[in-house]
Amino acid sequence: MWFELGLLGYPLGHSLSPVLHQAALQALGLEGRYRLFPIPPAPEGEADLRETINGLRVGRLHGLNVTIPHKQAVIPWLDALAPVAREVGAVNTLICQDGKLLGENTDVPGFLADLQALGVDPDGGGEALVLGTGGAARAVVYALAHAGWGVKLAARRPQACLRFSEWEFQALPLTAQALEPALAGCRLIVNTTPVGMHPYGAVSPWPTGLLFPAGAFVYDLVYNPAVTRLVLQAREAGLVAHTGLGMLVEQAALSFERWVGQAPPREAMRQEALSILKEERSG
Repeated sequence: MWFELGLLGYPLGHSLSPVLHQAALQALGLEGRYRLFPIPPAPEGEADLRETINGLRVGRLHGLNVTIPHKQAVIPWLDALAPVAREVGAVNTLICQDGKLLGENTDVPGFLADLQALGVDPDGGGEALVLGTGGAARAVVYALAHAGWGVKLAARRPQACLRFSEWEFQALPLTAQALEPALAGCRLIVNTTPVGMHPYGAVSPWPTGLLFPAGAFVYDLVYNPAVTRLVLQAREAGLVAHTGLGMLVEQAALSFERWVGQAPPREAMRQEALSILKEERSG
């Protein structure tokens, strides 16, 4: 069988998803391809978005991932949501079952699995600060809150935090003045914004002049460049910090397994992604 897979989002020039999924197909001896569908948000891209999703319903496509800015926008066009996706209110994986479109969220288990792999006990609890308010932020907040963490959310536009109104947390402006008194006891900082993503790797979402809390673990969902400005800042401050490459691999592997019915080798996917990142860095 030939598998036609792809990713909905905009922009997508930075994406490593084709590399990951082609590596998975090759490792399992399966035929297929993984394409990018760079579709801008509505109203400009609404017709193309609807047509691409319909391709999954009618069998032209066998699986779709969804990323910024469509993780919530696609929900009205789906027939059902998996329980976690329903609670999070955002999807990153689309599946067609018996002509019905199902939205799932593999970001939640992917994030928790990578935290654990990096030495952070997801169930350990504590205080966490999450930067951003998009679909990825919803997955991270949901994952941490359900694992017993106290969550503070920071955004450049605090009014955007209203979309999280069904959960209890403290919402703060993403400024040094607002965050400084809120960082006491913070054990985990997670960036879910695209700030610092290639080709703008010199930029950081961390407010200028704000000190990192001692002993905190810093996790940047941005994975391209291989070492983001935020990760570099945190490491220079003596903290343990990692990008979201591990989460990217894990959520991709979980999506892939839902589409093809076989678990792909994570390490093969990771190594392919690392090779591309090294090439971009050397170039």
